[in-house]
Amino acid sequence: MEKISWKGGALLAPVPPVLVSCGSMEHPNLLTVGWTGITNTIPPKTYISLRPERYSYGLIKDSGVFVINLTTVDLVRAADFCGVRSGRDFDKFQETGLTALPAPETGCPMLAESPLSLECRVMQTIPLGSHEMFLADIVAVQVDPALIDQAGKLHLERCGLAAYAHGEYFALGEKLGTFGFSVRKKPLPKGHKNENRKGDSPKERVRQVAAVNQPGDSDKKKRLPEHFPARADGALKSSKHGNHRESLSRGNAHSQKARITSQPHFDKAPSSQRTVFEQTKPAKPHGRVPDWVPTNNHRKKKTR
Repeated sequence: MEKISWKGGALLAPVPPVLVSCGSMEHPNLLTVGWTGITNTIPPKTYISLRPERYSYGLIKDSGVFVINLTTVDLVRAADFCGVRSGRDFDKFQETGLTALPAPETGCPMLAESPLSLECRVMQTIPLGSHEMFLADIVAVQVDPALIDQAGKLHLERCGLAAYAHGEYFALGEKLGTFGFSVRKKPLPKGHKNENRKGDSPKERVRQVAAVNQPGDSDKKKRLPEHFPARADGALKSSKHGNHRESLSRGNAHSQKARITSQPHFDKAPSSQRTVFEQTKPAKPHGRVPDWVPTNNHRKKKTR
């Protein structure tokens, strides 16, 4: 699909319209911030980007702490108000009817009505252009107990978070999946037979053939798996490089001699004439050599 090219712009969406609380408990303030996010996991770090002319910019610069309060659907109206009105002219907590609580770790004002609040301590201020970024450590997280189940798992889906995209507020919709669901194996239905069960894979079949044709075990009777065809003399049918071997009769002396002379001699063959398999297996075999052992017979030209 062909797209229309625009010049670069801040069009990332959606973003969280978080309510950032700052200042002191005597003079608390709220502002709405869209330019925020996580910058690191361990240690946990976050950021907010503000214009230097904002009233809250000076408060955070002086105190070095702030609190990011997640915005729910019920807090959207207050978030919009705090984003278009300045703390120089309004007491935003009083105007919105919200409650300020002291954050346990930083002492910064915290929004009581928010389901989750991140206490942040500024580590660095980075000038970027129109905005300056406050890079901060998340030193504590305050969570509404109603969001935690008996196993201690957090359920943010219960609080009805809000999102902001291109000038509009939205409520988060239906759940589409969980992290890693695209590669997670689905459990087999009841009574379903696994087609790739142990014993049916190519590697498992080769292992079974090798177990049946172990050198020195020719006097032991071993039963082949049902899916392997057997010859009259008990060996496996095989074709290697087009060299088809036929079943040999035990009573035919000429055939018995042919069988013996056709076996490769690992200890007598020159190194240059050995196959890779023979060079890595220098020991002299005992008993009959399995049919699947590669030899140099296929290189000999047939003469008439």
